[in-house]
Amino acid sequence: MIILGKEIDLNLFKEAGSALNKAPAVSQAEAVSHVANAAGGVNFTTQTAKAVESAFALTDTHKLVGANDAFAVIADYLTTEQPALATVATTGAALLQNLPFLNQTAFKNRSVVIHAQLTADFSPVTSLRDLGLPILVSQTAQEAQDLALVAYAYAAHAQTTVLHFFAPSEAQKFNLIDSAAVQKFIQATASSEKIIDEDAQFDTLASLLHNVGKYKPYETVSTAKNPTDAIFLLGEASESLSKAVHADGSSILLSIRLYRPISVAQVLASLPLSVKTLTVVEQSSHTQQFSPLLLDLFADSAKLFDRGLTKVVSTNFGVVSDHAVAVATVLGNTRAEKPIQNLTVGAAEQVCGADVAAAQAQAQTLESAYITMLQQVNDRLTILNAQSSDSIGDAANPEFGYGAFLNGEEQKKSLVGLVQEAVRASVFSASLTKRLSEWLVQGKTDSAAIISALEAEADESKTAILALSSHFTESSSWIVGSDSWSYDLGSSGVHHLVSSGKNLNMLIIDSEPQATDRKVNGFRKKDVGLYAMNFGGCYVASVAVYASYTQVLQAFIEAEKFEGPSIVMAYLPYHSESDDTLAVLQETKRAVDSGYWPLYRYSPNETEPFKLDSSSLKKELKDFLDRENKLTLLALKNPVLARTLVASQTNDVKEKQEAKAKEAYAQLLEGLSGPPVTVAFASDGGNAEGLAKRIGRQALGRGLKATVLAMDDIPIEDLSAEENVIFVTSTAGQGEFPQNGKTLWDGLKGSLDLDLTGVNFSVFGLGDSQYWPRKEDAHYYNKPCKDLFAKLAFFGAGEIAPLGLGDDQDADGYSTGYNVWIEQIWEGLGVAGLAGVEEPKPLTNEDMKLGSDYLRGTIVEGLQDQSTGAISAVDQQLTKFHGIYMQDDRDVRDQRKADGLEPAYSFMVRVRLAGGVSTPQQYLKMDELSNTRGNGTLKVTTRATFQLHGVVKHDLKPAIRGMNAALMDTLAACGDVNRNVMCSALPGNRKVHSQINEASKIISEHLLPQTTAYHEIWLEGADAGDKPGDSAVWENRVEGPTKKKTLVAGNALADVEPMYKNLYLPRKFKIVITVPPFNDVDVYAHDIGLIAIVNESDVVIGYNVLAGGGMGTTHNNKKTYPRAGSMMGYCSADKIHIACEKIMLVQRDNGDRTNRKHARLKYTIDDMGVEAFKTAVEEYWGERFEAPREFEIKSNIDYFGWAQDETGLHHFTCFIENGRIEDTPELPQKQGLKEIAEYMVEKKFGNFRLTGNQHFLISDITDEHLDHVKGLMKKYKLDNTNFSALRMGSSACVAFPTCGLAMAESERYLPVLVSKLEGALEEYGLRHDSVTMRMTGCPNGCARPWLAEVALVGKAFGAYNLLLGGGYHGQRLNKIYRYSIKEDEILDTLKPLFKRWALERHEGEHFGDFVIRVGVIKPTLEGKYFHDDIPEEA
Repeated sequence: MIILGKEIDLNLFKEAGSALNKAPAVSQAEAVSHVANAAGGVNFTTQTAKAVESAFALTDTHKLVGANDAFAVIADYLTTEQPALATVATTGAALLQNLPFLNQTAFKNRSVVIHAQLTADFSPVTSLRDLGLPILVSQTAQEAQDLALVAYAYAAHAQTTVLHFFAPSEAQKFNLIDSAAVQKFIQATASSEKIIDEDAQFDTLASLLHNVGKYKPYETVSTAKNPTDAIFLLGEASESLSKAVHADGSSILLSIRLYRPISVAQVLASLPLSVKTLTVVEQSSHTQQFSPLLLDLFADSAKLFDRGLTKVVSTNFGVVSDHAVAVATVLGNTRAEKPIQNLTVGAAEQVCGADVAAAQAQAQTLESAYITMLQQVNDRLTILNAQSSDSIGDAANPEFGYGAFLNGEEQKKSLVGLVQEAVRASVFSASLTKRLSEWLVQGKTDSAAIISALEAEADESKTAILALSSHFTESSSWIVGSDSWSYDLGSSGVHHLVSSGKNLNMLIIDSEPQATDRKVNGFRKKDVGLYAMNFGGCYVASVAVYASYTQVLQAFIEAEKFEGPSIVMAYLPYHSESDDTLAVLQETKRAVDSGYWPLYRYSPNETEPFKLDSSSLKKELKDFLDRENKLTLLALKNPVLARTLVASQTNDVKEKQEAKAKEAYAQLLEGLSGPPVTVAFASDGGNAEGLAKRIGRQALGRGLKATVLAMDDIPIEDLSAEENVIFVTSTAGQGEFPQNGKTLWDGLKGSLDLDLTGVNFSVFGLGDSQYWPRKEDAHYYNKPCKDLFAKLAFFGAGEIAPLGLGDDQDADGYSTGYNVWIEQIWEGLGVAGLAGVEEPKPLTNEDMKLGSDYLRGTIVEGLQDQSTGAISAVDQQLTKFHGIYMQDDRDVRDQRKADGLEPAYSFMVRVRLAGGVSTPQQYLKMDELSNTRGNGTLKVTTRATFQLHGVVKHDLKPAIRGMNAALMDTLAACGDVNRNVMCSALPGNRKVHSQINEASKIISEHLLPQTTAYHEIWLEGADAGDKPGDSAVWENRVEGPTKKKTLVAGNALADVEPMYKNLYLPRKFKIVITVPPFNDVDVYAHDIGLIAIVNESDVVIGYNVLAGGGMGTTHNNKKTYPRAGSMMGYCSADKIHIACEKIMLVQRDNGDRTNRKHARLKYTIDDMGVEAFKTAVEEYWGERFEAPREFEIKSNIDYFGWAQDETGLHHFTCFIENGRIEDTPELPQKQGLKEIAEYMVEKKFGNFRLTGNQHFLISDITDEHLDHVKGLMKKYKLDNTNFSALRMGSSACVAFPTCGLAMAESERYLPVLVSKLEGALEEYGLRHDSVTMRMTGCPNGCARPWLAEVALVGKAFGAYNLLLGGGYHGQRLNKIYRYSIKEDEILDTLKPLFKRWALERHEGEHFGDFVIRVGVIKPTLEGKYFHDDIPEEA
């Protein structure tokens, strides 16, 4: 057969068939995907929603949301990249949505195959009839494969786009064509010639159909002897339909395979001569006056009548359940004397499937955060295009909302006219007329009263007014939509609003994550905010609820007040509608930090129109601000922004400086005689880096040209140029490379032809062979170094020395393996006989303290250095004594590294709040500082104090001065000193609480460091952030940090630390006070635990003293363990601060200062023995402990809700999940507490108390103010205690994203996990049964997990050790039950145990006691036995 001068071998497909392989039953989408993947080229897949996966399985496909102008994106890609072949897997609905883009030249002149899966609606096929593109329609999976092959062959042959449609049918067993045969068939038909003539197109496609499977363009699928009637079908030619037609006996069914181009002559030639009537059936959910398929046939009507047909009737198929009835109806109509044209048979198709509906519901759940906040701002909110609209199909459009607004305006105008006429005519009563007049003048009045009065009137003119009565109430009008409005198809509606000048608001929720591949998705989106600002006269805000709740509220309020159009661009990034809020939060932070989604507010009527609420800008916004002359002013006001903006300008200079430095260093190395050696490290905690530097020093000492750098500083393309390279890597996560080694490793993994035959190498790894105790996890031990060694060897690199493994479990830790390996290195490099250099003594914490000049260090100089957001390593240790931890945002660490930026450094600042009582003034100061200097949230710690997070370096001093201005300080809140002293919250007994609170303060002040460094660094002199009178507050404060040095011998002024000396303590030291039967402070968990002994008159006469509690451990290091405190005895109340001092001094003099992992008091007591330690304390004291008094502790949880003390004052314990005081759409607690504090200050009453379980008491409320406080609590949902007992008994440390020690999520993940357990607890009847559950991101134990009945301790990201058996009263340690398990295993483990507890427990038996009694876990009787009796299956 000849096609355009090229002969196609008719046996080619048969030859291909000989290579077929048997395959299981496949669907049409799977068959199409098989051919598409074999054909090659670039692939695109459209989805109805992010969470709804396509039915197609294309390899390396670019996923697009169909509604977001997907085909415009594809057209741009085809134009710019010009691929030889492209596949688009989509749906009929998506094709219709993108119809305007299919006319673009890119689809006319490129080889593209579009496979479109239909529903029961074939109208998309006929809707595309005039594009001039070939259209194929397949029925079965076999046909789908074969017609897909035809489509690729023709697209390659004619250099155009081919459309291939199919509706899903049952999976079919047949032999899939071999991939090589697909390529061969396509290549055999390829041509560069265009086929212009429609008849030639038809002939070419018909011949390809015949070649591929002897298919006909129009196939008779149901026959009859001498039929008189024919059904010409564009729809599903199912087996049941075919049988129904065959059963008629005098009709046939003709199905369409080739719809475009159509040949009327070939249609008629396919009909037997006996056929006299033709019924044209189109399967569609849309009925039209003239069927498109009928019009196709009548385009050549002469042939129809020449053929002798007596009737041509059009019929529409909907969703048909009984084909026999449907066929009878259709043929009966055709055979009638006067048939009905466009008769519809069957039901309408369902608009969307369950998966799409579910995705929509999930998206609405995520988006409800913004809607809820809108409702908080205005309770008269009207969303003009709400999902409840009757016209839901149109309501999604901005045009619909704008039209609804204009309609509302017209109705309001009509109402005003009717009211004016009624007032002039005085048709109503005098009182109603007065109200209507007030409404006309003021616009604000009691609309309900007006309506009620109108209904009581007799005059008939009221009817027209009542019909419009909804407009008596002023409402706030909003249009809410998605980022699909940012594309071409939606921009017109946005433009209408921006240009209208109307007082109308628009909220556009953008869900596209920054990480999306910008090359093929998203570059067509318009920046609506920038567009609106350039247009002018419009309020614009860019917000993100998971970055700044307060900023969102400000934007909504400002938008409401702005007289004119407002657009709020709201960020809510998710990869799938099923993403949880944690994933959305992390995506948000990355986007805001990088400047991809800047936070700003723009109000053109303000003196300063533009307000930047984040520190990064994208280029387009910078350009706009440059034009507006605002950027310089912003940079001057915001040092962080200034540093960010100049970074791009200084990069080139830095690179040139670094290049010169490297060149100079290289010249220096030339002076050495030995061969070059590069030592590259991958290190998270610093051990691998320190070891690499040590190797570098020793190499230099042996005459080698040594260079030490991070692995990621070696470009993959430069690796082959290295002569000798030594890698040192630690192990992160689950056998992963540390952060600064991932890029090089990814490059190595992705390389296919790297030649390292000229490179010599070795690798040393640092790991812990017991870190992953389960057999199935053993391969994680030193996995990075093993993988790296194998990969380098694979690429041909030669060994300097064998792989070296350092194991923390060896007697000398990693040194055991290192000492053997390093000698092999020197031998391999030929310098074994040479002496190295003497290693400098490592700088320890003790050295840092000794050389710090009483905690000064170089903190002042570090604060002044604005070239970095960090401070030096030594100052990082010293600032802990000042209550400060340097951190960085680990959510954005990878992104910032990729962008060439330093980590997003910030600081955590902790308050020393002895006793945990805060005045309302102090709370308001902390609230203010959290907004102006922190990240907008407050943290209640597990030691009953406040923490600020996200304080950048230049805000540190103003933040600390602000706290001191409210009589709070941060000295000794951290560091190797006695830290914040905590006591029970005790809302039910004011007298006892006042005594233990006072004792807390006395102990804290007595043990406070006496250095003047704190006052000197943070408080001396004036600061730009000070408010009038601030300095007078701290200068006149009697207690707190020491202000003046002590006069010593020689009339010199010096710092003196009478208790701590110049080395302070070996490690941190913690003291708590509890009052039985409560133990909300975990009295057994701390260095000193004081149990108050109270007499009948509510007088605290003394304390039982526990010593040696401590929580911190190291995973799988059996030399470290948690410990519960040991009883020392009883001490009277007046001497308790002295007893605490002496215990601390024995620790000072006997604690291990050589090993910080063995330096806590718990180890000192176990090393000395309890009695020996007690004796030493008594010797220091000069007195003896008395025998302990009797006491009974019953719980260590908080009790939520109202309590009244003996004086009649009221207290409410609020549930603050994991201590994070913030505003969320569901719980705006921070704003609520602020308003309560403001009311307390105004009325001069009340206080707040913080608990060790991270909750918050609104305290000391008089009867006079009780109702008002209750009203505020209700308004802000602070009175909500309707949580499960498990949730209310849970607690978590901060962990990610700010804690540098975190190995896994904690605060952000525990609520998610509890939610997944609550359903089962409800089912078991355990919703109200209390269980203490705690989670930490690492084994340091900040949330005291080792005493919980259920604990999860982070091991790696997503993996936790599960511990069971802690005492409900906080008196017994738990034990490891399972190592390194993930969420599914956690749930599968805990749910059956909870169910068993529900069924088998004794009366009043707590979960921790139950699992021990029934043998699930053995009890931990002492801390040093913590690692014993761990289940074998753990």
